[in-house]
Amino acid sequence: MKILDLKKQFKHLYQPSAKKVESIQVPEFQFAMIDGAIEKGFAPGTSPLFAEATQALYGLSYTLKFMLKKRKTNAIDYPVMALEGLWWVEDGFFDITVKDNWFYTLMIMQPDVITSEIFEEAREQVRKKKGDSEMLNKLRLARFDEGLCVQTMHIGPYATEPATFDRMKEFMAESGFKDRVGPDGGKHHEIYISDPRKAAPDKMKTVLRHPVVKK
Repeated sequence: MKILDLKKQFKHLYQPSAKKVESIQVPEFQFAMIDGAIEKGFAPGTSPLFAEATQALYGLSYTLKFMLKKRKTNAIDYPVMALEGLWWVEDGFFDITVKDNWFYTLMIMQPDVITSEIFEEAREQVRKKKGDSEMLNKLRLARFDEGLCVQTMHIGPYATEPATFDRMKEFMAESGFKDRVGPDGGKHHEIYISDPRKAAPDKMKTVLRHPVVKK
């Protein structure tokens, strides 16, 4: 059985230092994706639709993993990668402290060996096992090319992310970068390394990443 150690291969993208902010070139990857929006009066941690979207995304991702691991020829094993979220607003500037006007794309990286045919086969397996659903039908397989970005590891609860963003902004200013998040069409990117249901709030790890351009 072939082993794809995606976490080791892309460690620089998913386990950056919390002590420094850095610029990186993020290559194009393939993801399982689903789009949505936070309902008025809710936040990501309390939104019912966000929870349903996350469950559907993980369900399909694990089905894909075990399909490839159990196939009789060319079996492949690989880790299910971390949940990621692209966040943006459509009525002004993105504000990390105001969350009920956020739109999102949730996604989990998939190895290139997964084709659209394999993806649809996995969707059908989930449908037979758990029944049809709107969220299952909204899932898609697509490529995403983020390019030049600034990132760091945030350690602590989501509520303390603004202080980490301040460090990122300082690095951008010192390095001659312009943040593309906002009117320039870039999207705020979070990668959830820790499971908030299990990790202590002060030890939670979240990669924060913003696309940038050189001024």
